[in-house]
Amino acid sequence: MTDLLWPGDERAGDLLTDAAVLAAMVRVEQAWLDALVDAGLAPKALHLVGLVGPDDVASLAAGAEGGGNPVIGLVSLLRERAVPPGGAESDGTWIHRGLTSQDVVDTALMLAVRDALDRVAGELRDQITSLVGLVEAHRRTTMVGRTLTQHAVPTTFGLVAAGWLEGLLDVAEDLDRVRATLPVQVGGAVGTLAAGVELARLTGSADPEAVAVQLARATAGALRLAAVRPWHVRRRPVTRIGDALVAATDAWGQVATDVVTLARPEIAELAEPVKAGRGGSSTMPQKQNPVLSVLLRRAALAAPPLASTLHTAAALAVDQRPDGAWHAEWDTLRTLARRTVVAADQASELLAGLRVDGDRMRANLDAAGDGVLAERDGIRRLATDGGTSEGSKPHSYLGATDLLVDATLARARTSLEESP
Repeated sequence: MTDLLWPGDERAGDLLTDAAVLAAMVRVEQAWLDALVDAGLAPKALHLVGLVGPDDVASLAAGAEGGGNPVIGLVSLLRERAVPPGGAESDGTWIHRGLTSQDVVDTALMLAVRDALDRVAGELRDQITSLVGLVEAHRRTTMVGRTLTQHAVPTTFGLVAAGWLEGLLDVAEDLDRVRATLPVQVGGAVGTLAAGVELARLTGSADPEAVAVQLARATAGALRLAAVRPWHVRRRPVTRIGDALVAATDAWGQVATDVVTLARPEIAELAEPVKAGRGGSSTMPQKQNPVLSVLLRRAALAAPPLASTLHTAAALAVDQRPDGAWHAEWDTLRTLARRTVVAADQASELLAGLRVDGDRMRANLDAAGDGVLAERDGIRRLATDGGTSEGSKPHSYLGATDLLVDATLARARTSLEESP
């Protein structure tokens, strides 16, 4: 999958491509059919995985308009191809029996998104490791603290990086919760499990409702998803994913904004990692543009509107199955997830190779003069009835920096120890 107008898209590889989503839909159909067979409701196991593939994407996409989604065409193909030579044609009719299109699409998206979330989680671990190193190396590298773009009081780059680290630790915790609760969607036509109940009743089950519930649980277990009640119009599972992804791009955007600011030639305290062919200009050969940070800011700016679309769709989900709101989620979620994976990879590269000029930071702090100690001097005058005390060096006014850094490092080490 390529995207000429989203530089770096190739970093997401095959995640959430049409072929990946199609493969996930087949896995859902397979898990459901296996559950029917294991429960004694369908007569024969069939092997569905591999019956359709990338070569079928174009025709399925073209035919999806007829029913508003690609599942109808997929089921037809599976039924056509699943029965081996000499087999009973009726065996294929058990494919998809008891499911609805939304069950397949929703569950397949959970599977495809899970792969993307796993990738982001891995990148976050790498970023946390990189930031631990930066914080430890620069916990006493003094620099000007800036508020509202102006010089404020002294700080250290270690504490600045610790702030970035806290943001990523928050994101990693949120993401872990989402990954652990990705749900299966097995509701049938209107979320009542009616088809499963009827199939169980017709086969003589003493407790057909329990059989229907077990079908959903078995499908969830086969796909390693959470078994939950049908959520056709309760779209929090989708918005929860969107919120976690946007929180990630928010955190990377904040890092990138600091980097592009501190990499300005007149400040020159930070610089991106050097890579041949990156950062150049088409007309100004002297430039070394902070491209990774620019692209991370792009992702941070573009992600929230995508999540907003997911929330709008959730609010407009109507009846027992949504009419258009659900359809608006699919590509929105795919786009948001792929772009977040791209940003995750770019953020890992940025933090692993970030160049810190401690001498420049100290020089800028020294050049700021006594103004950066104005707050301290005001407090001293107040506390000493107008008197002054010794010590005018900026490094003497760093507050509880060491304690704050220690707390962040301890949290990060715990996170790394507990992560798989």
